[in-house]
Amino acid sequence: MTAIIDFLNTIFWGYILIYGLLAVGIYFTIRLRFQQILHFGEMVRSISAAPETDRQGISPFQALCTSLASRVGTGNIAGVAVALVLGGPGAIFWMWMVALVGMATAYAESTLAQLYKVRDTSDADAVYRGGPAFYIARGLGLPWLGGIFSVCLILSFGLVFNAVQANSIADAMVGAFGIPKLVTGPGLAALTAIVIFGGIRQIAVVAEKVVPFMAGVYLLVALIVVAMNLGHVPAMLWQIIANAFGLVEAAGGITGGVMAAMLNGVKRGLFSNEAGMGSAPNIAAAATPNPHHPSSQGFVQAFGVFIDTILICTCTALMILLSGVYVPGGELTGTQLTQSALADHIGGIGPWFVAVAIFFFAFTSIIGNYAYSEMALAFLGIGNRTGLTVLRVLVLVMVIWGALQAVATVFNLADASMGLMATINLIAIMALSGTVVALTRDYFAQRKTGEVPHFSLRDHPGIAKGVDPRIWD
Repeated sequence: MTAIIDFLNTIFWGYILIYGLLAVGIYFTIRLRFQQILHFGEMVRSISAAPETDRQGISPFQALCTSLASRVGTGNIAGVAVALVLGGPGAIFWMWMVALVGMATAYAESTLAQLYKVRDTSDADAVYRGGPAFYIARGLGLPWLGGIFSVCLILSFGLVFNAVQANSIADAMVGAFGIPKLVTGPGLAALTAIVIFGGIRQIAVVAEKVVPFMAGVYLLVALIVVAMNLGHVPAMLWQIIANAFGLVEAAGGITGGVMAAMLNGVKRGLFSNEAGMGSAPNIAAAATPNPHHPSSQGFVQAFGVFIDTILICTCTALMILLSGVYVPGGELTGTQLTQSALADHIGGIGPWFVAVAIFFFAFTSIIGNYAYSEMALAFLGIGNRTGLTVLRVLVLVMVIWGALQAVATVFNLADASMGLMATINLIAIMALSGTVVALTRDYFAQRKTGEVPHFSLRDHPGIAKGVDPRIWD
């Protein structure tokens, strides 16, 4: 079994996804005419618009915060440090590049999730249901493939990745405060239960409050560090760009030069922002967009990639590169490198701050990942109260287990599961790319005439198949 899982991971993450996610991002960037750059203001406008009154929807801002809750995790702290150690400063440049093209992919998958979402009539307090499984089933007419996607998502995001996040929190609490894992595990499970037993609405409310706070504090600390080292910033930025193109070789024994920087930057960037993997569209479907157009939520989720990688990952990179403890190719890596870097900048409080940041980042990832798996459960037809209760209990068990155990083998299984779901999602959004382009043209055609974009199936009979007319008529 281990050999099979390792083989699948080699195929998925060594060949298909690294190049596939990049290729799809570049394809949508070109096909949508670089809109994530040229129409950046549309993202801000879609997030800041007043939420529509809709009993079954959550606000665009809540959807953004919930997706960021899942996106922003330990990869933003430990993953960036690993990329720097293995790839040198140039890895950060390639993280930026993969985020820029990933914004186009995130736009495409979340726009489709909005278009093919459905009303949930099983519960008076239920939210809209949607995501890749729904647009695979309704847009491509392949419900069996949507079922495979849903099972993979529940296994990876709903269960195993939550154990990994809990493991990160437990390790951080032991290292910074000496809190035993036997205390952290049940305590974390209790906090998680309070949130997830309230359903997606409760998760959205918590994410709306916690995510801006944790991201804002992290950005503030990074700005303070940059201000303290302002004279070194231009040289550091040149080092990032020059190393990315081999103009200056990284010291410290890094092998591979430009390729090492590119591969590590691309890989860590994709792991962090999740663009194209089919995770964020699950919560994007729950939003009621304003303007009332599928593309509006696509812009919101594209902005989520920008926040995750361009802002938060860059903050971590700046704090590490401006410290005196960073050594390319050195033994100090991951969370320990980030903690040591902050200790170098702000003294003994630095490791504590990183531990607290890991707690917030990883905890919100747990509740965000659960929200995704709830959508997948609904697609499988077992999203009733009994099914949801079983899922929630399993999530809590995995949180406790993850806090107490080393999770390497199971994590490899989750990687293979996520690799399969991401591959399915990439094929689906490419097959539906014509629909994405048609929706985008419709949106900007209305903007050009001064109208507030409003989508109606009556105006687009060509894409009516599989779309819920109760929502878009």
